[in-house]
Amino acid sequence: MDAAGSRDTTQGFGDTEAQRLRDVAVAVAQEAAAHVRSRRPEVFGTVGKVVAHGSSVASKSTPTDPVTVVDTESEQLIRDRLATLRPGDAILGEETGGAGDSVAGLRWVVDPIDGTVNFLYGVPTYAVSVAAQIDGVSVAGAVVDVAAQATYAAARGYGATLTTVEGRIGGLRCNPVTDVSMALLATGFGYGTARRKAQGALIGEILPRVRDIRRIGSASLDLCMVASGRADAYFEHGLGPWDWAAGSLIATEAGARVRIPSPRSSSADGDLVVAAAPGIADELDALFTEVGADDPIRET
Repeated sequence: MDAAGSRDTTQGFGDTEAQRLRDVAVAVAQEAAAHVRSRRPEVFGTVGKVVAHGSSVASKSTPTDPVTVVDTESEQLIRDRLATLRPGDAILGEETGGAGDSVAGLRWVVDPIDGTVNFLYGVPTYAVSVAAQIDGVSVAGAVVDVAAQATYAAARGYGATLTTVEGRIGGLRCNPVTDVSMALLATGFGYGTARRKAQGALIGEILPRVRDIRRIGSASLDLCMVASGRADAYFEHGLGPWDWAAGSLIATEAGARVRIPSPRSSSADGDLVVAAAPGIADELDALFTEVGADDPIRET
């Protein structure tokens, strides 16, 4: 299992600049998260009670894959702030794509709400994710847990941190677990029927070999769970770059062994993303090879 990215791809890119980009990512993601948090009761009512559909919710890849008006508002807010703070930078957003489709140079990769189904239903695990990449390698990023008002952040080579709602800042480190059979894994599922069927079959192979599996519905938070020790590993097929761009850097800087797709990949390619505590990374790799999890699960 290879670490995400390589320092050689960012030669000539100053470390202090990576820290500045991290600070921009944090500020923008926190502002967008505050907007998302305030808009949820306005648009959808009280927690656990979805009261508005129609023009507030549309479908994307499948009828079960929603996008809400707040997703698009959040992405526009992020784009506007980045245009002010970093004029001329390319931006790739989940909802509206953009000039950031090329991986050359610097681009921001944005998920305005990661965990939209949770957001829609009032399940308090959804996030705003903002990352800066150089030639497709994440060098700075922030993931804000909207409901918990907690901010995960990293700059390449400077470690990863968690800032709580009270303002306490602490460094992140993976769990010292050394046995896959005692590991708590996180995962997620796609929205296409064929991919879900294949993912379910893999769960049937993996679940008897680990402590347990969790599915919280937000890839960026799953990666941060590995970084913070709330999970020992995370795996999922078919993520888009916005799902992993910030979280994979945070996990890497917390000591995780991370495998990510090409920055040019798309969800449809079905490639595997893995983040694992280093003490179980080799054993988990062997397990995934044994059960066929290394192979892409493409959309059909």
